Amino acid sequence: MSDKMKAVVMRAPNQYGVEQVEIPVPGYKEVLVRVKAVAICGSDPKVFSGGYLSINWPPAFPFIPGHEFSGEVVALGEGVTEFKAGDRVAGEAHCGCGYCANCKAGHYNLCLNYGRTPLGHRHYGFTYQGAYAQYNAYNVKSLTLLPDNISFEEASLVDTAGTAYQAIRLTGVTPGGYSATFGPGPIGIFTMQIAKAMGSKTIMVGRRERLQSARKLGADHVVDYEGVKDVVAAVREVTGGIGADEVFECAGTQEAVLQSLRCAKKNGSVAFVALPATDEMMIPVKTMVMNQIAVHGSRANPNCSAKVLELMSRGKINAKDMITHQFALDDIHEAMKTFVNRIDGALKVVVKP
Repeated sequence: MSDKMKAVVMRAPNQYGVEQVEIPVPGYKEVLVRVKAVAICGSDPKVFSGGYLSINWPPAFPFIPGHEFSGEVVALGEGVTEFKAGDRVAGEAHCGCGYCANCKAGHYNLCLNYGRTPLGHRHYGFTYQGAYAQYNAYNVKSLTLLPDNISFEEASLVDTAGTAYQAIRLTGVTPGGYSATFGPGPIGIFTMQIAKAMGSKTIMVGRRERLQSARKLGADHVVDYEGVKDVVAAVREVTGGIGADEVFECAGTQEAVLQSLRCAKKNGSVAFVALPATDEMMIPVKTMVMNQIAVHGSRANPNCSAKVLELMSRGKINAKDMITHQFALDDIHEAMKTFVNRIDGALKVVVKP
């Protein structure tokens, strides 16, 4: 193996390209992974543009972004017994310190040592070097073995699917009931698929090509918010006037926030999954109180990878047909342009180092 590799290096906001850099050396409880596929996340364009610099994503330049990945273990660091060379793995972005109160409770997505690299925390692709590279070193806590029948391309969507599963785990699913999802992006469509696999009748709210993608991938009902006068009334009509048992807000807009809470039935649950552009949003508190609605903020995908890989392996959720485009690492600018502008109906775009 050469000591150099290709990686997408960010030098400043909107200044990035493929460079030759040193291959990382795995440390204690780390393995070196040959990255096989990286899926572009909705947060990636904002990382590249510097839109998260106010929260130290990234903390410094040069920086390698990317966090939705799969690959093959090629070398072991000290103390690794969990994996061997040749293992196929899917990764996730969050790796907690492992010993704070939240990590010990399983909530490593909320690690109390967030951003403190010397204490063992990693947020790959955000506060720590990421996956748009031919190789990267990962802590064993952030990796999950792949079933044989899942491709590397499909496995790169595990982080996305896990984020959907986390929201569903917080709200629960009512078998035979209704769930409504706002935003037919990749997370929203996975949320719909998982809820359906768990016995829910599903409603997807969105528009244009992505709404049609949601229909093709299994949504029982779709509501085109450009084609109806009242989205809340349309959802309630599907549910016989009662409202949805569970609602998942995956759009991140003010309008979707209001509508999602008003679509929930009495004693229903709403999960906010999207990361909105602003923290200052209106919510209908009176509706929440009068209808006794439980509200959950849902972040990332702690302890979700094995669950969604099992769902993929058994054919309960479809990752393969969500991948609309694939690019080589050298074509990162074209890949990002395709994803951002939704060229040719782009849904999930995968980069292959």
